Amino acid sequence: MASSISSSPSNDDTKTPSKTKQYDGIPTDENVLAKHVAFFDKNHDGIVYPWETFRGFREIGAGLFLSIAGGFVINIGLSQKTRPGKFPSLLFPIEIKNIQKAKHGSDSGVYDSEGRFVPDKFEQIFSKHAHTNPEALTGDELKEMIKSNRETKDYSGWFAAYVEWKVLYDLCKDKNGLLHKDTIRAVYDGSLFEQMAKERATAKAKKK
Repeated sequence: MASSISSSPSNDDTKTPSKTKQYDGIPTDENVLAKHVAFFDKNHDGIVYPWETFRGFREIGAGLFLSIAGGFVINIGLSQKTRPGKFPSLLFPIEIKNIQKAKHGSDSGVYDSEGRFVPDKFEQIFSKHAHTNPEALTGDELKEMIKSNRETKDYSGWFAAYVEWKVLYDLCKDKNGLLHKDTIRAVYDGSLFEQMAKERATAKAKKK
């Protein structure tokens, strides 16, 4: 996959707000983490409720149990973190505009503290752990990567990272058990879930 990081902005770039620095089409100065989560915002109101998380999981092919668990665990875990200063809600809404506040520890660092994409961290996933194929990770290599990112006694971060990557691997690995770089990139730029939902909808339509 051809990848390039744009050079430092010129004076003209600095004066032109419409121009953004990009890595292989991914803006590096925007909150792309929010785009990743926006797939689950089914009514486009900027808020994700548990039933929307459930529906999103089903649309990408997750089983019933995983979808139910995702709706509960994700929303309960992230809701209040994205609603600083607000009274807790039993509907467990996630406010997408503040999703970077819910970023857990022991992760890859590909999203920074503001939800921006960090190209060097993305490339390190493969330069450090893709021993078999430079453009993909095996199941064992994925486990190695998850373990290498663990922070001391950050048990909740360990769990969150494991679950996220485990679900992605189970849903997106190819027939040879490889999780490809393009797939992981699509997770980070926010396009993967839309692609998966469209492919699944098309496949279901063909069967009818």
